[in-house]
Amino acid sequence: MRVDHVSYAAEPDGLHATAERLAAKLGVTPVEGGNHPRFGTRNIILPLAHERYVEVVEVLDHPSADKAPFGQAVRQRSEIGGGWLGWVVRVDALSDLEERLGRSAVDGNRRMPDGREFKWRQLGVRGLQSDPQLPFFVEWDADSPHPSDEAHTQVTMKSMQIAGDPDRVKDWLGLPAETTSTVIHFDFVAPHGTPGLMSVTFNTPDGDVTV
Repeated sequence: MRVDHVSYAAEPDGLHATAERLAAKLGVTPVEGGNHPRFGTRNIILPLAHERYVEVVEVLDHPSADKAPFGQAVRQRSEIGGGWLGWVVRVDALSDLEERLGRSAVDGNRRMPDGREFKWRQLGVRGLQSDPQLPFFVEWDADSPHPSDEAHTQVTMKSMQIAGDPDRVKDWLGLPAETTSTVIHFDFVAPHGTPGLMSVTFNTPDGDVTV
């Protein structure tokens, strides 16, 4: 169980402008991500070192976006101006979490412009919708590439500031948040305020950058 990526909902000027702005801040090269047909969304990837990445995502004008929890979550965040949507934890297998949480994982896929296809299963987006401090979970298909494969950078995730209660996150994960990374610091603030991912700090060759 480890931090896989963080998701950022497109701001009012759209997916590409948002991704270009974030990429310039971090000094990384954005990569066209493609559509998520099951979720009614599309993304651009900002690959990072340590097999992690930033996903910049926007909702499509498609019926699946109204039905899929992930599409609903992206739309809701973008409608209030965009910004951090949440964080995502990678696991080897979702079966134990499916049993513990009493929920079934859903399949996801997206095809790159060059023909490569990413495949995964995800679980817990409804938890994110109801309590945005909580991560959701992803299990990558054994034959699937990973978005960080495009990374040619030294930029890493250094810390996350989360409005919420570390004990609530621990109950959800089954482990303390700190166990999901040996290099990312978790700063929990405002336990009685509105929960959610507040900011992410990145370690870049030009110094720390907080978004």
